Amino acid sequence: MTDLAHHSLIERLEAVARYIRDHAEETLPLAQLAARAALSPAHFQRRFKAHFGLSPKHYQDGHRMQRLRRALKEGETVTEAISTAGFSSSSRLHAGAARSLGMTPSRYRSGGVGERIDYVVRDTVEGPLLMAATAHGVCFAEFGADEATLLNRLRDEFPRADCQPAQAEAAALEAWMSALNTHLRGAGPAPQLPLDLRGTAFQLQVWRFLQSVKPGTRITYTDLAHAIGAPRAVRAAASACGANRIAILIPCHRVLRGDGGLGGYRWGVALKSRLLDREAGERAPQ
Repeated sequence: MTDLAHHSLIERLEAVARYIRDHAEETLPLAQLAARAALSPAHFQRRFKAHFGLSPKHYQDGHRMQRLRRALKEGETVTEAISTAGFSSSSRLHAGAARSLGMTPSRYRSGGVGERIDYVVRDTVEGPLLMAATAHGVCFAEFGADEATLLNRLRDEFPRADCQPAQAEAAALEAWMSALNTHLRGAGPAPQLPLDLRGTAFQLQVWRFLQSVKPGTRITYTDLAHAIGAPRAVRAAASACGANRIAILIPCHRVLRGDGGLGGYRWGVALKSRLLDREAGERAPQ
């Protein structure tokens, strides 16, 4: 295939991908999509998957799930969200929802309804840090300008939960915060704490792998995508890092761009650089 023909094919595939994204709630037969790309169904299926790393159906399902998540966050009922996203039935949705949302749609929509979340805010060497936990473990650990800003972020993440300052009975949370602060001062390892992870199945896969990346180790977003078995999902892996709401304990700061650049970081690249430098120093021969 000549460069010109290859370029034309890529343009047609990307045009079909945009069409799928804009019409994700509709029924889109493979033959219809293939015709838009001027290819046979089999050839289109093969070329589309080679370029995007997903079949047309899975690509469409991904965008349907995005619509579902958005609808649930905007307050639609599960039934309404299913219709908005274009799923033909609740049974078809639930067959794949746990895989894509990482939890059931009703739990995703709940925003923490009925849950008690305890939190503490402490000044650290890297600025104010809020750590929050449910009965299952740490669900939030973020840096910010001040306590009010951090508390607003926590309540945005868990809008229906009962978020309260940690009381005496939440001694474990105080100990966890102390251990993390000690680590930030360079006086101890990163603590191994129980985590209550909430996100899509893909995000959970990324975050769980990151927990296995050792201090002082640096990987690229491409490495990360390969490690979770989705080599073409580099951008999605980077987005999952950006969506991480548990700093340090899920060490997304250890992931760099392919050219060695720092890339982005939810709490600023200056902090990312300091964390990496600190870990490099800890691994250096004494």
